[in-house]
Amino acid sequence: MAAVKYTKGDRTAEADILELAGGKFRGVVLVTKNERASSTQTQHTVAAVSDSPQEALEEAKALAHRLLAN
Repeated sequence: MAAVKYTKGDRTAEADILELAGGKFRGVVLVTKNERASSTQTQHTVAAVSDSPQEALEEAKALAHRLLAN
């Protein structure tokens, strides 16, 4: 389940984190576009690796906002 969910129009962005090896974290965003007969999903990953889950989530939330702005 996503840590944070944003919706804009027919798109939903779900921001969350992945725990990596070595105690590092990376933000991820799943964008779902709901169309009339179906929906499509794309996963986006934050480029930077973070030292804490909070930092990774903040990066994922920022990415989600940027993706929904387009």
